[in-house]
Amino acid sequence: MELFDLYTKDRERTGDTIERGRELPANRYHLVVHICIFNSKGHMLIQQRQPFKAGWSNMWDVSVGGSAVAGESSQSAAEREVLEELGYELSLENNRPVLTIHFEDGFDDIYTVENDLDTEVLRLQPEEVQAVKWASLEEILQ
Repeated sequence: MELFDLYTKDRERTGDTIERGRELPANRYHLVVHICIFNSKGHMLIQQRQPFKAGWSNMWDVSVGGSAVAGESSQSAAEREVLEELGYELSLENNRPVLTIHFEDGFDDIYTVENDLDTEVLRLQPEEVQAVKWASLEEILQ
């Protein structure tokens, strides 16, 4: 069972949590993170979701994404998600999100990182990710 911290519209933690999958109370929000990893050629690492994943099955997505669990900061959630989904330990100690998108149920912090990861050494999370590859902007737009 995963618990999410609840936030106000001004992104202040309320001290309350909610179980994943439950409907958020009125005027309460949760935190999501996405990490876009680029290599020195300007290609982005993209991941293909597993066919059995609900929502966007078999589709290609940004490098990593997920929800922050209770007690996590945006940075620690992003680091955990990279470790879980790719098996790669990434430090975002000196990084801030390059963009925060406000969506109906919360806040989505988006990080960008430049790192020439060797995809052959990544340990993909079998419950989430079936494949990864480096993709150019043209490939991503297609």
